[in-house]
Amino acid sequence: MKLGRILTAASAVVALASSLAVAGPTGQINIPSTDAKALQEVTISINNYARFSSAADAGANSYGIGVVTGLLPFEKLKLEVGADYTTSGVGSVYPFSFNAKLATAEDALFTGLPAFAVGAYNLGTISAAYPQNIVYGLVAKTLPVVGRISAGGYNGAERSLGKKVNNGVLASWDRTISEVSDKLWLGVDYMSGRNADGEVSFGGSWSFTKQVTLLAGITVPNPGQSTLPGGKPSFTTQLSVNLP
Repeated sequence: MKLGRILTAASAVVALASSLAVAGPTGQINIPSTDAKALQEVTISINNYARFSSAADAGANSYGIGVVTGLLPFEKLKLEVGADYTTSGVGSVYPFSFNAKLATAEDALFTGLPAFAVGAYNLGTISAAYPQNIVYGLVAKTLPVVGRISAGGYNGAERSLGKKVNNGVLASWDRTISEVSDKLWLGVDYMSGRNADGEVSFGGSWSFTKQVTLLAGITVPNPGQSTLPGGKPSFTTQLSVNLP
């Protein structure tokens, strides 16, 4: 029994350390989006999640680097794949994970058709302990003045996220604030679920050039998490560099 409790605690620490989505697929702040890379487009992301609290239950800070690229030559149908390396203050036994996404653009077949995306992220290798293996689907529509609204759902591994709390809703709003500058973007995203990834995030980004964008935001874990809690709120910076 004692050994079982030790193993359970150890797995919780590993999951908590990797609960924040670092790098991953083309996304909003902390969840995926219906955007995807075109053929030969390559983006490198350097991300940081720093907890506002140093309490024992605050969770670990996370740092990561990821790369994602497109594989299809089509304008309105895109397939991207990526790989991430994530580490934290408590160590990462299996720091590598992978992601993939198939996405269509808005108005792909006819005017008014929303964008769609299906994909997976935080995919672990066969030897990895408790990979999250999250699969998801999203639909998005850009509305005049309002901006883009996205909604969908996800399902992850019970062994990592928790039994009966391993799925939920994905939702987001984002908009380029062109009234101020075409370089300014704001967004809010939400991932439901009483698990390590359940959160609400909000933030903004500034594109210094076509190649370099810096995002800053705040991520707040959902209240009432029953297993592997996501810890305390964190401040994130996400630097994206598009290779020429």
